[in-house]
Amino acid sequence: MEFFKANPTIPFMKQRWIAAAISLIIFACSILSLCFNGLNLGSDFTGGTQAQVSFTQPRNVNQLRTQLAAAGFTHALVQSYAQKTGTGSQNMYSVRLGLEKTVSTDQLKEKLLSAMPGAHMNSLEYIGPTVGKQLMTNGILAVVLVFIGTMIYIALRFEYRFALSAAIALVHDPVLILGLFSFFHVEFNLIVLTGLLTVIGYSLNDTIVVYDRVRENFRKIRKSTPLEVMDLSINQTLSRTIMTSGLTLVVVVSLFIYGGPSVHEFSLAMIIGIVVGTYSSIYIAGSLAVAFGLTRANLIPAPKVVDEMP
Repeated sequence: MEFFKANPTIPFMKQRWIAAAISLIIFACSILSLCFNGLNLGSDFTGGTQAQVSFTQPRNVNQLRTQLAAAGFTHALVQSYAQKTGTGSQNMYSVRLGLEKTVSTDQLKEKLLSAMPGAHMNSLEYIGPTVGKQLMTNGILAVVLVFIGTMIYIALRFEYRFALSAAIALVHDPVLILGLFSFFHVEFNLIVLTGLLTVIGYSLNDTIVVYDRVRENFRKIRKSTPLEVMDLSINQTLSRTIMTSGLTLVVVVSLFIYGGPSVHEFSLAMIIGIVVGTYSSIYIAGSLAVAFGLTRANLIPAPKVVDEMP
């Protein structure tokens, strides 16, 4: 299935300086926002309280969130699940709250039960900030390992200039997402970190497809310049990129609209990441490889010299 009936001839490399200027401005603004505003870390990282409650009759999750918000728990995360017991099935709900420093455990329990009439408190646990700090450390370590593994793979399969340009493009994408989350004070939690890693995978996939086509075209076309080969390769893969990213974007937009508050931040990170990742795989990764001095000789293996002397 093709988005374009014929290969387009969009001059992407002629627009690379405009794209570079836009990326640098947004990247700098994202860094400044992260430095001054920081991230609005969720209870996964800062610690908080988790309650398990049950009802004799099923309750609407959105209604419970509204009741909790009216009681002052504006960022409560409610999830439902059923649990089989000896007397039948109980309607169980998990309620996650941020740090509540001004009230004791008994006061918090009483406040929660008054906010949700008919609820039975099964457990109330405090998640300390030490656990959140460990999760943050593990998340940063996961991102760093992704970058290292990506650079090694691309350098071995293609060429080190590709590895450097892909790594810079992959840094570009999550920083822009984090900058937007920081600027608009959107909560950053573990599920957003999952979306961030997913976005890196999508962006890398598009970049690898373009690089693979660049290598093929360097072998087939001998008289074109690196800029012309890069333009041709991006245009040849543009239909596939738009179809893949576009269909994924439709899914995550639907998830953002209809998925509810529990996946709101995740779907938002995915929406931003798909748009930014598609842009960076076209304008950032390709143009940087050319800027680093990529030529046909870097991708074509040198011919073997056969000694025919006796």
